[in-house]
This record gives sequence, C-alpha cells and structure tokens, in this order.
Amino acid sequence: MKLDSLINEPEVSSLEVGELYIRYKAYAFSIAYRMLGSVVEAEDMVQDCFAELQSKSLDNIRNPKSYIAKLVVNRSLNLLNSARNQRESYVGEWLPEPMSDGGIGNIPEATMEQKEMISYAYLVMLEQLTPIERAVFVLREAFQYEYAEIADWLGKSESNCRQIFSRARRKLPDRLPPLEHRSADYSAKEKLLARFTTAFLSYDVNAMLELLAEQPVFTADGGGRVHTVMRTMKVRKGVLALLTSRRVLTRLRERDWVPTFINGEPHLALLDNGQLSEVLCLKLDSLGERIEGFYLVVNPDKLTSVST
Repeated sequence: MKLDSLINEPEVSSLEVGELYIRYKAYAFSIAYRMLGSVVEAEDMVQDCFAELQSKSLDNIRNPKSYIAKLVVNRSLNLLNSARNQRESYVGEWLPEPMSDGGIGNIPEATMEQKEMISYAYLVMLEQLTPIERAVFVLREAFQYEYAEIADWLGKSESNCRQIFSRARRKLPDRLPPLEHRSADYSAKEKLLARFTTAFLSYDVNAMLELLAEQPVFTADGGGRVHTVMRTMKVRKGVLALLTSRRVLTRLRERDWVPTFINGEPHLALLDNGQLSEVLCLKLDSLGERIEGFYLVVNPDKLTSVST
C-alpha cells in the first residue's frame, strides 16, 4: 500500500506554499537525501522545489505530498546525471554524507522499517545504482509508491519501471538483512564498537581478526582535502593489514574515539583536540557479530551535519 493512501491530503488550493513547506519539508528532504546521499545538496534541493511551487498555479494539484515527491525525484535525477562527470573526477573514493541522529528525528516516517532504510550502509549500497535505478528503487522500496505512479512521474511505462526495479535488486546482493533479523537493541553494536576501538588502538591483530567478516571492505573518503587511503580495500587480509598498520592510519590512533548516533545507528566520531576530524561508520553482518564494512569519512565538507 502506498504511504500517501494512509493520509487524508488536503487540496493544494486550500493551503499556501508556506503551509506546504512546514508540512512537507522533512518528507521532501527524506527523499532527496536518499537520492543524493548529500545533506547539503538535499537541503538545497528542497529549497529549490518549494521556490518552484511559488511560481506555479496550485489549483489543479490535488495531492501536494505526491506532487512534491515528484518534483524532488525529477530534480534529483537531473542533478545526479549532471554531476556524473564531477563524481568521476572526484579525488579518491566517494562516500555519502553522514548525518547526526538529530536529523533523522526530523524525518517523518514513524516506523522502524523506514528509519532502517536511511542507515549509512543503505546509502552506501544505493551508490551502486544508476540515477534512474536509484529513483525507482527508492520510491518503491522506501516509500512504497505504486509502479503506475512511479512510471507517470519518470515518463516511463509501468512494465519498464518493474524491470528497472528488478535490475536494481540484482545489483544489490548485499542488501540490508530483513528487519526481523536485526536487533532493535543497539547495546550489542555499542559493545562491538568498544571492542573494535580497543583492538584498533592497541594494535591487537588477533582481536581485530575475530571482528572481521569473511569479506570485509574498507573505504575512505578524503575528497582530495585530507590525505587518506585512496582505494577501497576488499580482501580480508588486506583490510586487516590496513587496520593494524602503524603507518597508514597512524593519525586515527591519536584521536579521541566517541560513540555517537549517525543515520539512526551507533557509529564512531573521531575528535582532534575536541573538534570532529573523522567519522567511522561500520556495517555489521546480519547477526551483528562481525564487521562487513568500514566507511571512513575524512573530507571536512562532509562532516558539517554531524554533531558530537
């Protein structure tokens, strides 16, 4: 069932644009953030969409929530397509922009399922998709829109959208495990974070090995602003060597490691003299016992939405 069907929407003619902004700003942001993986770009996108509404006649728009979602998705597609060359010329690996849990609380979905959908691991996963695959996948998987409506918004046939969604699914073998297999109690992850912190800071190779999944990955994003690991490490032996190296990640051992909620889940903020310098997000396996992914955000431009 489409989420819009659960809400009795007023016609736009009975509302001013300012009222729409108050009512749907957070919803528009939640779509834009999933589409773009950037807090700054998502916020700008929302402002642009409501500015466009101010220049339109709203009398014939019967469902404002749906119409705003359409605006956001199509503007996001245009931005992703135009930014492709910029992403390709990005220095090193590109990771999504993390966001403190205060931002998650402003997103209107009330259910745990929806909060899970915006986890950092989910955003990283979406980077494997083309812009159009991402649009169809996000609208269908996260917001439960019907294929007919998605097709209308994107100017495609319903059958084509179904094919795009299936293709996107096939590209994502490492989808997040079902909600029923994930613990709602984050204490287990917090304990694992503490174990990892102790092992990393003490160069404990055996303890580190116990925490690694069979096929872990390590990705760092410095954006050319800060020197860091330039390529994703995917081999277990290589990831372990990287984590236990006394040279490659030396500066991380000089930081204060602070557990903090990022994108709705416990992760790690690294502080240099009290100032945020890096964020380390970990993806765990379905049992929450081993680490499958290390995502180190070093680019200072991507740390502005994280508070400690």
